[in-house]
Amino acid sequence: MKHLQLDTKKEGLNILCLGAHSDDIEIGCGGTLLKLIEQKKVQKIKWVVFASNEIRKQEAINSANTFLENVLEKEIVVHSFRDAFLQFSAMKIKEVFEEIKQSFSPDLIFTHYREDRHQDHRLLSDLTWNTFRAHLIMEYEIPKYDGDLGQPNCFVELTVEQAQQKIKIILNSFKTQATKHWFDADTFEAIMRLRAMESASLSKYAEAFYTRKIKLF
Repeated sequence: MKHLQLDTKKEGLNILCLGAHSDDIEIGCGGTLLKLIEQKKVQKIKWVVFASNEIRKQEAINSANTFLENVLEKEIVVHSFRDAFLQFSAMKIKEVFEEIKQSFSPDLIFTHYREDRHQDHRLLSDLTWNTFRAHLIMEYEIPKYDGDLGQPNCFVELTVEQAQQKIKIILNSFKTQATKHWFDADTFEAIMRLRAMESASLSKYAEAFYTRKIKLF
């Protein structure tokens, strides 16, 4: 498998991370973010979560701050839209997207997989593509009961340390999710091991994405 490098600006990338729920960004692309930060390819990260309550909001902020500990320029925004009801607030959420577009120019955007069966995830993916038409968008995946994992076409190899750090931060940060039958280290490690197998990752860990439009040269 060929390795392609991001066209990184001298000062680093401006990255926009979008998540419907408080732990989505971490689960979907946490390892990749840790890798980019470790390789000093980041200038600024804007981290936006849409659905939360007071407890989940604090979990999201704590987690984001931990992931972005070594990022000098960062902005963490956690909204309070109702979980599982984002489609009924679509107009207000679209306005948030337009505000982001006016205030931040990302080189790379992480958002949800377009074919995700969770309605909140699909809405954010659609609005991402509606709003940012000339950007590199990488759609991440969230393992869940719906069984909607697809066939990604982009893989990021992770070190063992990056994979384990991702898992550790997630489990330590989101105590409210601990009772969910799938929310454990085995699940998070399994999906990274599966994607590593598919991409022949020598480290045995990888995250996968759907990249629908890429300009190579």
